[in-house]
Amino acid sequence: MSLGLIGKKLGMTRIFTEDGNAVPVTVVDVSGNQIVQRKTSEKNGYSAVQVGFDDQKADRLNKPEKGHFVAHGAAPKKRVREFRFDSDEALPAEDQKELTASLFQKDQYVDVIGVTKGKGFQGVMKRWGFHGSPATHGSMMHRRPGAVGCGTWPGRIWPGRKMPGRHGNYRRTVQNLQVVGVREEDNVLLISGALPGSKGSYIVVRPAKKRPLPKQD
Repeated sequence: MSLGLIGKKLGMTRIFTEDGNAVPVTVVDVSGNQIVQRKTSEKNGYSAVQVGFDDQKADRLNKPEKGHFVAHGAAPKKRVREFRFDSDEALPAEDQKELTASLFQKDQYVDVIGVTKGKGFQGVMKRWGFHGSPATHGSMMHRRPGAVGCGTWPGRIWPGRKMPGRHGNYRRTVQNLQVVGVREEDNVLLISGALPGSKGSYIVVRPAKKRPLPKQD
C-alpha cells in the first residue's frame, strides 16, 4: 500500500471537459492531513505511516489518545488512519508533516473507502432485492419473504438466511475512480462518480491497487 489521505465529502457537482461532456464529480476536502507517526521495521516490525485528519479539542480525548499525539508532536485529530508500506525506504521524509491534495495528480485512479448511508430497519425487498409475491387481489404475501424454516429436522432457521433487518451503514470500498481535478489552492479533490456516505462523512482516498499511475509528459 502507498500513502493516501483522509477526507470529508462536501457534496457533488459536475464539470465540463474540453469536448463539452458533463462529468459528475464528488468534491472531497483533504485539508488538515498531518503525519502523526512513522513506524519502521526495526522498531515496530513493519513499515507504516499514521495520518490524522480534522482537528479535535484536546479535552475531548482520553489520556492514551492525548498522550499519543503529544509523544509524536502532532495536533489532536478526530480521525487517524494507518497506511502500510513495503519497506522503510518508501516512507515519507522525516521532515514532512503536512499532506495536501498535491499527493494525487489529475487523471490518476484511486480507491475510496467510506461508510454508506444508514437505511434503518428494512424488509427483504429493499435489503436483498427480493422480487416479492403476487400483488393481485387475494394475495396476502406482497412484500413478505415467504417460508424461512424447515418443516422437519432440524426445525430451525439456518444461519445466513436473508431476512429483514438493519440496512446500510456498511463499510464499502469503491475502486478505480478517476481524479478529474486537483485544486491545490483549496486542498480539494474532484473525484468522478459517487462516493459512499453522506455529505460531511469521512472517507479515505488511496492510490488504486489495480490501476497504474498515469504517464508523465
